[in-house]
Amino acid sequence: MTDGLDLRRMGSGSGVVIIAAGAALALIAIVMTARHGVTEWRYALIFGILIAVGEMVQFRVDRIRNRAPIATSAALAYATLRGPSLAVPPDVAQIIAVTAVSTAAGILPRAISGLRWDVVVSFRRGISVACAAAVFAGLTTPDLVWTGRWQEAIWIAGAMLAAVLSAGVTDALIGAGQATERYNRPFPAALRDELVVMTRIGLAMGITGMLLAAATSLIGLWGPPVVLVPLLLTQFAFRRFASAQRTYRTTVRSMARSTEIAGFSSPGQNARTATLAVAVGNDLGLTPARMEALEYAALLSGVGQLALADPSPGGASLLRTREERQRAAEIGASVIERSGVLDHVAEIVRHSNDPYRQGRANNADIPVESGIVNVALAYEQLVGEGSGQSPDKAMESIGLGIGAEYDPVVVESLRRVIGRGFRF
Repeated sequence: MTDGLDLRRMGSGSGVVIIAAGAALALIAIVMTARHGVTEWRYALIFGILIAVGEMVQFRVDRIRNRAPIATSAALAYATLRGPSLAVPPDVAQIIAVTAVSTAAGILPRAISGLRWDVVVSFRRGISVACAAAVFAGLTTPDLVWTGRWQEAIWIAGAMLAAVLSAGVTDALIGAGQATERYNRPFPAALRDELVVMTRIGLAMGITGMLLAAATSLIGLWGPPVVLVPLLLTQFAFRRFASAQRTYRTTVRSMARSTEIAGFSSPGQNARTATLAVAVGNDLGLTPARMEALEYAALLSGVGQLALADPSPGGASLLRTREERQRAAEIGASVIERSGVLDHVAEIVRHSNDPYRQGRANNADIPVESGIVNVALAYEQLVGEGSGQSPDKAMESIGLGIGAEYDPVVVESLRRVIGRGFRF
């Protein structure tokens, strides 16, 4: 039952804290709801079903965590119900309890079937919804409903928006803390990335939840079917985006393997270089878009070698002359540009063999990602399988080229990454 569960996330310190906090919150809410009884059980049942279905059809959209737009929108909608169709709106405890029970009901089939799911993300969602429910309850009163007067409408809509934003900010803070621990990203950079995701994806789910809540509050249980179409369109759009991302990644990895098949790089060399490049990029706080381009560039950095006469022994491109390496980088960039969608990756590869003193030191337009690929490839060839050098010896060799061959900022970042115990 744990085949699809990301155990590394659950085992991290922040993951354990999130699970413990979410579980405690859910348990208290369930006990309180059981003692006081469920109000408006039909609404609780309908929204519970929506949340459970949303959890069952969740999917991975950004290679980092699963998304469940239907579940998120439905939970936020239930947290912001307030209208003439409900005699008694749900209190905070009931909202948390319904969300927790429904989430568990939706995850159970995925766990049984072995589909991927992320327990930490589910608990994060529960904590965020609890925050939204508390904010909405604090800004409204049980007798405040949609009456047709603009004063009530503005106040309720404002409270809804505040609740949605509080959920997004809470989730962003939790996510930034996770990224700082798991990937050694600077917290400000991690928070920036989470807030960007919130504005691009989170607000879409939040606003959909607001529409669902408003429709249900005004017309009753006919609301969910009316707003179900936008929910399904949101789900479809996310899945299309995820499919495109998977296609790009599969294409890039296939291109990267071609150099290994032809003997121009050792088995796994491109993947190891990409892993180290990503670790350095995380340390430097690059944005997710730049991180993706960096990973692709590291994977494809050896494609141009296919145009050379003979493969390097063991894939050690550093044994080639400067002219050969730069020619290979230019050819590789030209090949990548022909894809029509990876021009930013091609630019990184084009300058990945430029000496720092003759390149980025005098031309700020050269991306720092090129310097990262250059250093990561050098370290991999010194330490990778069959090379025999120790990390300390490799860092000593790379250190001799600081300021001339290698970007000092990148080398210092590599030193920090290695110092934290990075190993291939």
